[in-house]
Amino acid sequence: MTTNTMRAITQTTLGDPDVLHETEAERPEPGVGRILVAVHAAGINPTDWKHRRHGAFLGQPPFTLGWDVSGTVEAVGLGVSLFTPGDEVFGMLPYPYGAGSHAEYVTGPARAFVPKPAALSHTEAGALPLVSLTAWQALVDNARIQPGQRVLVHAAAGGVGHVAVQIAKARGAYVIGTASAAKHEFVRSLGADEVIDYRTTDFVKEARDLDVVLDTLGGEERLRSLETLRPGGFLVSILPHDFDEVTKRAAELGVTAKAMLVEHDQAGMAAIAALTESGQLRVHVSGTYPLAEAAEAHAEGETGRVTGKLVLTVRP
Repeated sequence: MTTNTMRAITQTTLGDPDVLHETEAERPEPGVGRILVAVHAAGINPTDWKHRRHGAFLGQPPFTLGWDVSGTVEAVGLGVSLFTPGDEVFGMLPYPYGAGSHAEYVTGPARAFVPKPAALSHTEAGALPLVSLTAWQALVDNARIQPGQRVLVHAAAGGVGHVAVQIAKARGAYVIGTASAAKHEFVRSLGADEVIDYRTTDFVKEARDLDVVLDTLGGEERLRSLETLRPGGFLVSILPHDFDEVTKRAAELGVTAKAMLVEHDQAGMAAIAALTESGQLRVHVSGTYPLAEAAEAHAEGETGRVTGKLVLTVRP
């Protein structure tokens, strides 16, 4: 028996995690070129709690957050030929305006999704899309890393960072990560060649003659990271705000600095799926929460201490 409603996590005001509530919402229908996905799992990312607190790109509520999706195709819209009902898929909804995966059902462009690898659970697949596409687009599409290059990944134990380390290693790079001492063993297990304790060591003095820096921090650390690059080196930041000073300083040093926002990308998702199937990429899920406990998941994420990813589980 089908129903026209679904459970969804919504908010009507900006603020702390307690503004999130489970509500009954109308189940969407897939439009032209879109698919309806029964969500099994949906990752939570820093952009979720930033939007919850500040509105960011989405402006004022009401809205439902979430860009990561892993689930089963429930229905397809006109013109969709890539998927049929029953297919297991994962992907990232168009960022930033396509949010809505923190619900029982969500619609998105068919080409935002790829088949879920059989070896991945829905929880693992739901954790991957946004962080893996961010890392892939930063390192491969923008920095175009090459075998043997020296790459620095900031916050290497975090969501984007722990995936970026593995993507860089899969591309043949020599990888240096920054992380607190308690997370060094984890970062090394991902394949990092060196790990720097940012709390006790100045990474600018330790990491020199780099080809690529992946900035996940922003602020003063982003500006100082330029000093670690060799002439002609490349810094790519996933935080595009307040970038003018970085661009100016990069020009003075003879290096390149670019800032980016992640985009939904079927080719990128296919590459990520291939890396997981070959065993070169694994996602670390440090905690799962049922959909109704989204507020608790946000609170945990905002501590800044999470290793890897947190995931909302919507269906068994």
